[in-house]
Amino acid sequence: MDLKEVWLIDYARTAFSRCRPRTPERDVFGELRGDEILAQLLMKFFDEKLADKGIEKKDIEESTVGVANGTLEGWTYGGRLPIFMAGFPVTTPAFFIDRQCGSAGSGMHVGIMEIMTGHAKCTLANGFEHMGRGRGSGTSPNMKLVDKNSIYYRSDIDLRTTFNMLQTAQKLYEEEVPTFTKEDLDRFGVRAHNLTVKSHEERWFKGEIIPIEGHVEGDVNTPMMVDRDMNARQSNMEGHAKLPRLSRPFYLEKNGGKEGYVKREGTEEGIITVGNSSPLNAGATTAVCMDAKEAEKRGIEPMARIVSIGWAAVDPTTMGRGPVPATKKALAVAGLKAEDIDYWEINEAFCIVTLNCMDKFDLPWDIVNIMGGSTAIGHPLGSTMIRLTGTLARILKDKKAKYGVANACCGGGQGVATVIENLDA
Repeated sequence: MDLKEVWLIDYARTAFSRCRPRTPERDVFGELRGDEILAQLLMKFFDEKLADKGIEKKDIEESTVGVANGTLEGWTYGGRLPIFMAGFPVTTPAFFIDRQCGSAGSGMHVGIMEIMTGHAKCTLANGFEHMGRGRGSGTSPNMKLVDKNSIYYRSDIDLRTTFNMLQTAQKLYEEEVPTFTKEDLDRFGVRAHNLTVKSHEERWFKGEIIPIEGHVEGDVNTPMMVDRDMNARQSNMEGHAKLPRLSRPFYLEKNGGKEGYVKREGTEEGIITVGNSSPLNAGATTAVCMDAKEAEKRGIEPMARIVSIGWAAVDPTTMGRGPVPATKKALAVAGLKAEDIDYWEINEAFCIVTLNCMDKFDLPWDIVNIMGGSTAIGHPLGSTMIRLTGTLARILKDKKAKYGVANACCGGGQGVATVIENLDA
């Protein structure tokens, strides 16, 4: 079978709100369900952006929706409810996918493979998450995995760390000592905020954000069109250094135990703060992929060519390692090396994740997350990987650069990656 060439045709997202579960009225999307955010995005995406390209809802041969917490309000009935809400024909196939923070990207990957193998000509990938409404409710992990009397017991998996993302980041940091310091993480967080603020001031994100209606922060009765990411703020190292520490140390023996940790860090506290990790957010993303020959026949220009995709699994207690093997896989399939890649979008679930990936591929700061990162933009879990890929495609166009890699770590110990090419370069 000859594989078809696949183009990323278009991409859009909502702005990402800042969720505050204890004061939901302060979340500008606090009155909206996650599926409603996605449905409104899809309505405007097809009516306002794709109409000029002649792409209609009836053209979609597969629709995927990624959600990391697919229970209660995140339940999509196999991916069908959001497309029903957005006015798609009842004949549009759909499915839901959960690879945690890589969910939307893995959904896009399935659509890409369907096009590559000739099973579809046009697919739609979506993602949404509302981390202020019911996150974690309705889930019931099977703790027999840590019960020594159970046939399912796994001595090699520490679920209590696995389920605590803060602790997975702390452990990754301690395992990489002395490569990084907390100051490195804070500096990267400050950079993310300041670059994101600058990008919004220059209206760069206007090229991908479709405004939808929320409400004024603190006043649910006053409507407001939300057109910018609500978490980003001008930052400095002094402010970040003072932020409360949220994680707890592991005091790894290879680093001298507790005595070594305290001597090195100057504290018995952990190193993860809100300044060097992503916040809680609500938002949605969407993207259309198409068979290249079909697009050419219809006179549709691409944002980028899909070069290759990758996924991998790692120790779940250091899930932040996931992007590295996933990217190695994608680069190997593409026949490329890290030095061939012009720009990278590496998800900042935690700054240590991004810095670790940069270290393993020997990447300079000036080609990674150059318009800002998830520390400031936000990370509505299941939707993020589409944001990374779409933002990257826009960066390649702006910079007249050829190749880019978007990747993310995933809760549970996985990673996903996408390699794209700017055909105009």
